Amino acid sequence: MTTLSVVIPAYNEESGIQDVMARVLSIRPQLPEVGIQALELIVVDDCSHDRTAALVAATPGARLIQHAANGGYGAALKTGFAAASGELIGFLDADGTYPPEHFPNLCRVALAQDADIVIGSRMAGAESQMPAVRRLGNLIFANLVSLVSAQRITDSASGMRVFKKSILDRIYPLPDGLNLTPVMSTRALHEQLKMVEVPIPYSERAGRSKLNVMRDGMRFAQSIVWTALTYNPVRQLGLIGLAAMAVALVVAAWVLVQRVQGITILGPVGVFVLFSGAVLGVVGVSIFTLGAMFNYLVAIFYKQPIRQGLFGRPILRSPLDRHFGWMGLVAMLSGVAIGIASLAASLRGWELTRLWFWLLLSAMAVIVGLQLVISWFIMRVLEELSQRETRVADDMLGSEIG
Repeated sequence: MTTLSVVIPAYNEESGIQDVMARVLSIRPQLPEVGIQALELIVVDDCSHDRTAALVAATPGARLIQHAANGGYGAALKTGFAAASGELIGFLDADGTYPPEHFPNLCRVALAQDADIVIGSRMAGAESQMPAVRRLGNLIFANLVSLVSAQRITDSASGMRVFKKSILDRIYPLPDGLNLTPVMSTRALHEQLKMVEVPIPYSERAGRSKLNVMRDGMRFAQSIVWTALTYNPVRQLGLIGLAAMAVALVVAAWVLVQRVQGITILGPVGVFVLFSGAVLGVVGVSIFTLGAMFNYLVAIFYKQPIRQGLFGRPILRSPLDRHFGWMGLVAMLSGVAIGIASLAASLRGWELTRLWFWLLLSAMAVIVGLQLVISWFIMRVLEELSQRETRVADDMLGSEIG
């Protein structure tokens, strides 16, 4: 028998909680049609100061759990998740913005497609009364999650979902605040869980919203980025590093054009652009290699294969960091060769106005090459550490067979 446990977090929701509970309980006759035999309704009162708890306690079919102190939206949901007895867990807000009548459809999709999480998407085309500011914010968060995880999602912060209780150990830990939902989406995508979105309508809430657009918006964005960094750092840091290196290459091309045109003296703006390009080149390589090294640390921590690729799959047949060694040596040797050639040219009478570009290029090549070589050595050590446990197990198995 499959049970759906619906969890509602509530904090000072006396104006709307009764209506939401009634609507949830009204879906019970429809659930057997989609393969759900039982419904459990859990309301977690997060230390309300109004009549929320009393109204829930007086409602037949609703189970009340009370927090002794206010813990936050996410904390209330996690309390409900822990208490839920159903194989499927659904949740929605207590303010009437989400339609409980769509739970049967979400359950149908979950069972029919064997989905780990089914999200009721407010951004997938269904009728929505969401304020323009929040719609813009949700669009930004969804695109941010899609960017850091290389998978498309339309509503990363939706507060109406159905998921398998069995996946909790894979998506935990989750925050105690309103940012639980985008973090859940980010973790689910990086854990390669099957996540399906189903369009739902969205209504104006009953009562005053507890969401602060600026404060909570910044918290959402920070949570998404930090969560993604704990799974695949090279994607975020690598993209930043590549962007910095791209700017540096544009500056280098501009300087080269200036040289070809016979311009050897730069004005104040030109010097600033050149200095910025040099700094961005070194910084870009540093950030990129840092992201690659972090991926090895993440693999050691999670005891899983090392994630590679900036765009969801490896760019080369072998991981890019395996090429850092020879790339670094080539860059260093090229820098030394350019430096020696510049010294020889200066001894033959070349003026500094003709040499400064080549001297700068020499220094940049040596510095970047050294960074790549050092990173290559560090990552080879981390690779050995990440594979140590597997190799020990293989050796022990071989000894037992022998």
